[in-house]
Amino acid sequence: MSYLRFDKTIMTNLEETLTREILRTNRSGAYHCSTIVDCNTRKYHGLLVIPVPELDDENHVLLSSLDETVIQHGAEFNLGLHKYGGDNFSPRGHKYIREFECEKVPTTIYRVGGVVLKKEKVFVHHENRILIRYTLMDAHSETTLRLRPYLAFRSVRQYTYENAQASRHYDLVENGIKTCMYPGYPELYMQLSKENEFCFHPDWYRGIEYPKERERGYDFNEDLYVPGYFEVSIKKGESVTFSGGVSPIETLSLNALFAAEVEQRTPRNNFKNCLINSAHQFLNKQEGESYILAGYPWFKCRARDMFISLPGLTLSIGEVGKFEMIMDTAIKAVYSFMEGKDIHLKVTEIEHPDVLLWMVWAIQQYAKMVSWDEARMKYGKLLKDVMEYLAGSKHPNLAVHDNGLVYTNGKEKVVTWMNSTVNGRPVVARTGYVVEFNALWYNALCFVADLLAGDEGFAAYLHQFSEKAAPSFIHTFLNEYGYLLDYVDGDMMDWSVRPNMIFAAAFDYSPLDSKQKKGVIDIVTKELLTPKGLRSLSPKSGGYNPNYVGPQLQRDYAYHQGTAWPWLEGFYLEAYLRIYKRSAISFAERQLISYEDQMTCHCIGSIPELFDGNPPFQGRGAISFAMNVAEILRTLNLLEKYNNQ
Repeated sequence: MSYLRFDKTIMTNLEETLTREILRTNRSGAYHCSTIVDCNTRKYHGLLVIPVPELDDENHVLLSSLDETVIQHGAEFNLGLHKYGGDNFSPRGHKYIREFECEKVPTTIYRVGGVVLKKEKVFVHHENRILIRYTLMDAHSETTLRLRPYLAFRSVRQYTYENAQASRHYDLVENGIKTCMYPGYPELYMQLSKENEFCFHPDWYRGIEYPKERERGYDFNEDLYVPGYFEVSIKKGESVTFSGGVSPIETLSLNALFAAEVEQRTPRNNFKNCLINSAHQFLNKQEGESYILAGYPWFKCRARDMFISLPGLTLSIGEVGKFEMIMDTAIKAVYSFMEGKDIHLKVTEIEHPDVLLWMVWAIQQYAKMVSWDEARMKYGKLLKDVMEYLAGSKHPNLAVHDNGLVYTNGKEKVVTWMNSTVNGRPVVARTGYVVEFNALWYNALCFVADLLAGDEGFAAYLHQFSEKAAPSFIHTFLNEYGYLLDYVDGDMMDWSVRPNMIFAAAFDYSPLDSKQKKGVIDIVTKELLTPKGLRSLSPKSGGYNPNYVGPQLQRDYAYHQGTAWPWLEGFYLEAYLRIYKRSAISFAERQLISYEDQMTCHCIGSIPELFDGNPPFQGRGAISFAMNVAEILRTLNLLEKYNNQ
């Protein structure tokens, strides 16, 4: 039995299926995303969603969906599914589904009378092309397959509506057509592996609704253009492959290409392999540069997310070359920033004050998991340049004070990972001495000094700062109740119990002693730990708001006021293992079980952005989030090491 399999009972129940989504990417910015019944419920959903850099830096939905109709003896059975006004779904093709599984590729089995049809989908790696293979597994008479494409040609941030400007023109190509609705877009080539007939029958399908957008307080309906349909005969045992892409393809190669792509896939046959597949989806290679996307379907490459995710998404699964490839791109962005040059790379938010410190942490993981000598050789100069830059207070918003701590101004704009804003101002205005910034700073000082110990003068220079920072950290952040203040700015001290203190207990180098670390871990365990990560605020603190629901404004206020974040638990479990050693293994393994449960819901095989902070801990936000996947993988790797000791 497949690890990710859903039977007829679930597949014919829309309450069950419309909350389960699938995601496939080409690792170059394009993706396919929908629900497991192929009913789009978000404006971000589509069969072929690609970047169109000639227009903007957003993704664009070209091919929204493809409806299949099985024809036998003149009777038509439409397998498609769309949501319209009210509670109307049409044509309700989900009632024919007998099984869906996703071990290698998304596979749906339909049964219509005596016809059994298998549909499989793959996204071609590093090419803007979706392939759908139809195999007629059983049939007792002549069968025809009709394919009806729904076109959007619009940004994922917008909608399309019936209009006279949309071009209806198309040209015949080998076993298919090419068409383009608007100037500036690439041509969409729709081809089949077998000779077929295209029937030009243009029409607009009006009022298609996206209930997830309605839940989020946005506009939620649009019109989609259907230029006509393809009809192709199919025999029992035969496979016909559909290709949707922005370039033509030799149609005789489609079946072989599909088979070759399937062979490259890692089976999603257990928890770790699901996460490895998910990790691969965040890799984004464009114009010779390599990035990590922060999440799907709407995030871009954010510098902080990239560095936090990097070790877990690469080193933890033995992909050292990918770490180095992504770092090669990141280094260019880092030097451009430090030198005050325009950054033409697709890396955002690199100016945030903790980003360079997270980069040092990422290289520290490389040193631990690959080799200290390799880290010194590859990244020694970079680390020296970065630490000189930071220690010299050259960063525009991170100054080193006489007490050895780093200070930032976060009053007017967000500077930490808690980055929600309302009317342009931070919801959580963390400013001054921020606890995780200073934990990162102390860790970076000590690690780089040790790595570059051969450069005695520079190592001594860094030790001057760390020797000041350690007692200052304790004096500034450790309070009488045994936990750490979240931030301190003059007389302003934030006593809220937040998870940011956990980093000081998790990092290899910490100003806290074992007893102080245990105090931090204890209060985090009591007030912040959930089965789905650490709460962003304790229920005992003022302003606790654990449910990430409602329109944008309501969600912004809840974003970091009690919601649970899985990536934080990676650092929590690292700290827990550091204190309790092998005796903590069974506890850590139990904590990870709840994430395995997540593999069959929300975005199947991945971890969403965040969860409500109270039961039943519903998944929310982006359907697949890089830092969460990365930190669970890194924790699994840590557990393997502890188990092998």
